[in-house]
Amino acid sequence: MDSLIAASARALAAGDALGALKRVALRDDPPALALRGIAMAQLGDHPRARELLRRAARGFGAHEGLARARCVVAEAEVALAMRDFAGSPRMLVTAADTLEARGDRANALHARLIAVRRLLLLGRIEEAGAALSRLDARGLPPTLTAVAGLAAAEVALRSLRTTPARAALDRAHEAAERAGIPALLAEVVEARTALDRPAARHIHAGHERPLRLDEIETLLAAGTLIVDACRRGLRTGDAWFPLVRRPVLFALVRALAEGWPGDLDRDALIMRAFRSRHPDETHRVRLRVEIGRLRKLVAPLAGIEATARGFALVPRVRRDVVVLVPPIDGEQASLQALLADGAAWSTSALALALGASQRTVQRALVELEAAGRVRSNGRARAQRWLAPPLTGFTTILLLPTAFSPE
Repeated sequence: MDSLIAASARALAAGDALGALKRVALRDDPPALALRGIAMAQLGDHPRARELLRRAARGFGAHEGLARARCVVAEAEVALAMRDFAGSPRMLVTAADTLEARGDRANALHARLIAVRRLLLLGRIEEAGAALSRLDARGLPPTLTAVAGLAAAEVALRSLRTTPARAALDRAHEAAERAGIPALLAEVVEARTALDRPAARHIHAGHERPLRLDEIETLLAAGTLIVDACRRGLRTGDAWFPLVRRPVLFALVRALAEGWPGDLDRDALIMRAFRSRHPDETHRVRLRVEIGRLRKLVAPLAGIEATARGFALVPRVRRDVVVLVPPIDGEQASLQALLADGAAWSTSALALALGASQRTVQRALVELEAAGRVRSNGRARAQRWLAPPLTGFTTILLLPTAFSPE
């Protein structure tokens, strides 16, 4: 490695992208192309970074597998920053194995952390946690230790386990301070402050108040029957009944839970579930059918009893009924939460993360854009969507989670 390449690499490790570029900006040999690509990624020009990294990977010969693997890892990180999930994760796994076999533990761990972060963005929390548990960050640079701590904290938070999340963030903070990279330290500090922000609104017997993540965790441990309007389902303790794909049934159970311990009249239920302000007999027949379906679905946790004017939710054992409402209103709360991370998302990436069709996501984006909540850059396949950060609360409960099929 020549002196300019070595100096450029040291500058990149310290987060000085411009200093790195000054040393290799006019060079087109593969090592210089790779460093230029990483520098452009640090400066936010991801398309140019990807192009440079691909040229570098092609430039390395057949006997330079280690260098090619490093380029693959760097390109995978750029793809993650671009929210591009189209590539096969197997290339990253192969590159990580190559790096491990050649003794480059730091870059091998970096590759595996990129894979974990990709799983988190797609809401595959259990897979991310399992992959993270297999990693050993001991003795590695503080930068990677901090990134591993952030990933572990997100897995814990998305699973509503605040104590291990705090411990992981403490480790990440210590490592970020040792690394001395301001952007990384700021990310850790922001993650820590999210623990003290409201995560949802709590509706109980007609009264509403904000809840932090640790308070929601305590609520779950108490065995309360919770209608979760953030993740669209019914839960008590470890039992979870998803209703994401059953919007009518969820609207009914939410309305009944908000009316608990009393009942709710039929016309109010029809308006909430079917959005009809002028119910007729066909609506009442449909309401009876949907209530029958809901009664069968929630039978392990609660009964639904008919009353003189409507229906009432009755828990199977003596327990409170609580509704968790998102900190922001609207059907597109999860979409806004994804876009609030500051990255530019494509419609296809949003659809993949949300588990929805591109057409559904596109319609929602158009509505949000008309309301001034998101904006788009580019056109056709180059179109990307952005939104301002959502301040004053944490969006952890709004981020997509890949639950088991209903």
